[in-house]
Amino acid sequence: MQEIFVDIWKNAKRFDPAQSSETTFVAMIARRRIIDRIRYSARRISPDSLEDVLSEPATRADRAMQMSFEANEAAKVISALRPEQQQVLQLSIVHGLSHQEISDTTGMPLGTVKTHARRGILQAREILGLGDKEVTREVSA
Repeated sequence: MQEIFVDIWKNAKRFDPAQSSETTFVAMIARRRIIDRIRYSARRISPDSLEDVLSEPATRADRAMQMSFEANEAAKVISALRPEQQQVLQLSIVHGLSHQEISDTTGMPLGTVKTHARRGILQAREILGLGDKEVTREVSA
């Protein structure tokens, strides 16, 4: 949170009310910081100690099995989406491309890529039966 507030403070001079509202400006800065934090966490080496690795091999198998189950569920959800949404979400999630890179790769306008991504995510949440409150709790945990 502190990083987000510092970023808002540093970038306050860039706020233009003609482009977006204050809420949108703050939300976009917060979103970028959260994405940076998630990417940073994904790159870090697991902090498991040697004793944990040696004494709990079943835990790792359980994690792998859980990830496999989640991957199968995600694949089912993605296959239920429209083809454009599937393409955009796969390029974004699986290949790690930014919206601009997806636009360049597919030839779709940037706004269309963002729309397909957003609608695909909302539809995936609906298919999974997750409301906004449940998703927010999962992200914050």
